Amino acid sequence: MFHKEGGKIIAIASSLTIIIYILSYKFLTDYFWLEKGIQLVTLFFLIMILQFFRNPTRTVTINDHHIIAPVDGKVVVIEEVFEEEYFKDKRLQVSIFMSPINVHVTRYAANGKIKFSKYHPGKYLVAWHPKASTENERTTVVIETKEFGEILYRQIAGALARRIVNYAEVGQQVVQGEDAGFIKFGSRVDIYLPLGTKINVHLNDKAVGGKTIVATT
Repeated sequence: MFHKEGGKIIAIASSLTIIIYILSYKFLTDYFWLEKGIQLVTLFFLIMILQFFRNPTRTVTINDHHIIAPVDGKVVVIEEVFEEEYFKDKRLQVSIFMSPINVHVTRYAANGKIKFSKYHPGKYLVAWHPKASTENERTTVVIETKEFGEILYRQIAGALARRIVNYAEVGQQVVQGEDAGFIKFGSRVDIYLPLGTKINVHLNDKAVGGKTIVATT
């Protein structure tokens, strides 16, 4: 299954692949290795696009006492920081970095009500850059939860990302594990939790969106 955000790109890539195959077969028959080389490269790029927009079905065990990973990727930050946009106080930050081969669907980390949702245009620094969370293109979403109070997550574009899709709207009731958006060709999600929250992951752990329990009450 593929994510709906990839529909147009997949259609274009598939059409171009077919056209290139036909043209190479028609005009490069006498140049066997060139013909096959072009076809293989074209097929490789199509496969990369298909795997990037894949959207695997995952059964989520809903639990108000859990914060689940919103995305697939590697845990690269666990630290106490000052969150300056919404809370304006200290929070526990957990950051998950997505490589190009990860699933890039964003899922809601908890049940609750959307209290804040804002898009910020910005730069396209590499996702692990210290200033990426404040200077890159990004969206900030706050969910009011039953057990954790307000939690914040931030979708952050990276060097390759050129579009962040965010479905969260203020006042909306959301369900843990459901589709919250997509980051096209990028790259990181930060989660901000209340101080004292029990963190269940460690640096360099591989998180699975909708499955890995990031924190508990």
